[in-house]
This record gives sequence, C-alpha cells and structure tokens, in this order.
Amino acid sequence: MSTADVAPKRRVKLPSFGVQVLIGLALGVVLGLVAREMGPVGVDAETGVADPNWLTETLTIVGSTFVTLLRAIVPPLVFLAIVASIANLREVTGAARLAWKTLLWFAVTALIAVSIGIVLGLVLQPGSHTSVSQDAAAAPGKSGSWLDFLTGLVPSNFLGLGAGANPDGSIAVSFNVLQILVVAIAIGIATLKVGEAAEPFLAVVRSALAVVQKVLWWVILLAPIATVGLLGKAVATYGWDALGSLGTYSVAIYVGLALVLFVVYPVLLRVNGLGVKQFFSGAWPAISLAFVSRSSIGTMPVTQSVTERNLGVPRAYASFAVPLGATTKMDGCASIYPAISAIFVAQFFGLDLSITDYLLIAFVSVIGSAATAGVTGATVMLTLTLSTLGLPLEGVGLLLAVDPILDMGRTAVNVAGQALVPTIVAKREGILEREVYDAKRDGQVWREEAEVVAA
Repeated sequence: MSTADVAPKRRVKLPSFGVQVLIGLALGVVLGLVAREMGPVGVDAETGVADPNWLTETLTIVGSTFVTLLRAIVPPLVFLAIVASIANLREVTGAARLAWKTLLWFAVTALIAVSIGIVLGLVLQPGSHTSVSQDAAAAPGKSGSWLDFLTGLVPSNFLGLGAGANPDGSIAVSFNVLQILVVAIAIGIATLKVGEAAEPFLAVVRSALAVVQKVLWWVILLAPIATVGLLGKAVATYGWDALGSLGTYSVAIYVGLALVLFVVYPVLLRVNGLGVKQFFSGAWPAISLAFVSRSSIGTMPVTQSVTERNLGVPRAYASFAVPLGATTKMDGCASIYPAISAIFVAQFFGLDLSITDYLLIAFVSVIGSAATAGVTGATVMLTLTLSTLGLPLEGVGLLLAVDPILDMGRTAVNVAGQALVPTIVAKREGILEREVYDAKRDGQVWREEAEVVAA
C-alpha cells in the first residue's frame, strides 16, 4: 500500500475558547453543588474547622494552582512590559498627554459608577431591609489609610517583593504591583536618558518579554479547566445561603455592577464610535477569568494581552495603562461597592448621612483606590470609606458573609474598566488599530503575535 492510499487522520476540532469557558462555568456550578451536597468529611478537633471532602479539595487545588501560575507571571511581565513600553514611547507622540487622559478617564468612569451606587443605596435602602444580626458586627483585621498610598510607592526592594510566615510555618512570597510599576518606570526613563548605550539592555528586555508572553499563552490555555475549579470551589464553599439575610444589599450591588458594565460602558463606547459587541467579544477572556478568579492582579496579564491583541491598543501604551489600571482603576471594588456598603452601614446603625457625606463617598471612590493601591482589596477600600465618614468599622463584619459572591461581579467590572479606558483613550488620540478592533473573532483567546503584526 502506497503512502498516498493512507487516509489522513482527522484532528478533533475543539470548541472555541469562549465556548470552553462557558462549559467550564456550567460544569463548575454542577460540581460545586455536588460537593456542597456531599458535605464535609469531618471537623478538625483542634481548630473546629470543617475538613472539606475530596471533591471540594480537588476543585480548590485546580483553581488555586491556575491563579498562582498567573500571579507568578505578573512581576516579570509588568517589569519587562513597562520598561519596553517606556522605551517605545519615543515612537508614540504625546506620551504625557496619554498618561493624563488615562487618569482623567479613570476618574470620570469612577465618578459615574459611584453616583450609580449612591442612587441605588438611597432607593433600595439595603440597610433597612435586612435580617442580619448585629452580633455579626466586627471590625476588620486590616483597614485602609491615606498614608498607604505614599508608603506603597516606596519600593521595599528591587521588584517590590516581600515574604512572610504563614500560620503553618511556611513562607509566603508576595509582591506589590505598585512598587514594581514605580521601579519599572524609573528604569524605563533611565534607558531613555542613557540613549544608545542602553540598546543592548533593551534588546534583552524585549526578548525576555516575548518569552514571558509565550509562557503566559500556555497558562491561559488552561483557563477552561481552571474555571471549573474556581467556580466549583466558590459554590461548594459559600453556596447561596448567605444571600437570604442580605438579599436587598446583594441585589443592589449586582444591579449597580450590571448598570456600569452593560449600560455605562456601552454608552461610552458608542459615544466614541466603537462597537459594543466587538469590545465585549475581545475583552471576554479577561472578564470571564476575572469573574471566576476574583483577582484583578491575577487577571492582569490576560487583560493586557486582550487589550493589545483583540482591542487594538498599541503595546507601548497598553503595557503602561493596564498595569496602572489594575492597581488604581476599580469601578466595582472602589466605587459601586463602597458607596452602597457605606449607605448600608449608616442605615443599619440608624445614622443619617448629609450631602457632604455623599460628596465624601464620591471623593474617596475617585481618589481612594489609588490610596489603597499598596494594600489592594475591597475590604480595605470599604474601611477607608467608613473611617472617612466616621461610620462604625464594625459594619464591615456584617457584610463578610456574602463578600466572596459579590467579589466575583466586582472583579469582572474592574477588569472590564481596565480594558475599556485604554481603548477609549487610544481611539480619541487616533492611535487605535481599528483593523484589529474590528477584526472578526475566531474563537481564540486573542490573535497570535504574528497575526497582529501582519494586520
């Protein structure tokens, strides 16, 4: 038999990446419900904490491993991308104007989001329609302060890395994205000042960046499997039982998030002559991953890649704007959430808020996200808002039961906004690659590098 007589093997065609993620979401919910029905295998005699069953443990390991891989890529990706982008800014006219317009749009969208939150809090009265007991009131273990922004800017070491001991004696390594940002900006500016002598260094940086992005691509291909673990663990651990006592509050948060994501953002896109469907189809990999992972920082590598490769924002600008947005642009965690939560706490404790208080909520939401960038987290942002208004910090404890469920929607809105602003600014400045933005989506996470260059 000749070689020509042998029929070629047919490759199994997998569903598109978006469909794979949707399948992962559905499977995660199903497995999470099954794990929840199975219940814990027992209770630890020393701590009194329930031991998870094998399915919950498996889902937890699958999801946390993926997020850990993403977070491991963040420090080198941010550093290399920022240094390379600043060097490339020589090719982008009006770099300073781009930076200021980015910050301006961060503030504008945050102001719109916090206004929606205040209106919903006043209309729905979540603090007056709750069955949660005051016994749940408890001050948080950490709180936000306006000094955090200044102290967070100063790098503790070359890459803002830190280490601490866990309760079990192991060592946990962490990083501060804001400090990495500061170090990378300083080195990037230094390469510009050095001039031709810095070209070998920049060549190494660009090569290393290409390698890191290839590794990132391999990690992202695991996202559908990770979605099963992340969402399954959330359903198995938290379920939906806690929503009963805080139903009105939870509805208010999600209505606010939906208005920002599906009304405000589309209006801004339309006003700036951009297709709504194209934006959401391009940003979908980052938004969906943010929803299940509950981590803007962990999602940041994906956000940056879809902003460049799907939405057509030039790399020299996107690699600066997206990391900056990941630390200071949080319409969900820093605008909608603290506004409604502060009104909830005031209503729950029977305290009246004045016009000045509402203006303070807006001010903290627009400026405060930067002030807490060194210790990012919705709880930190909420404590900053409550302390600024003079409201009891014990109110934070009332809301912790539903926080993981709300955090999924908050993070998705955060990431959508972090991709939206660079896209709008690039369009208004005439540097958006419309052929990339308007390209037909083929189901991939994002278009490969060669395709982007050729487009």
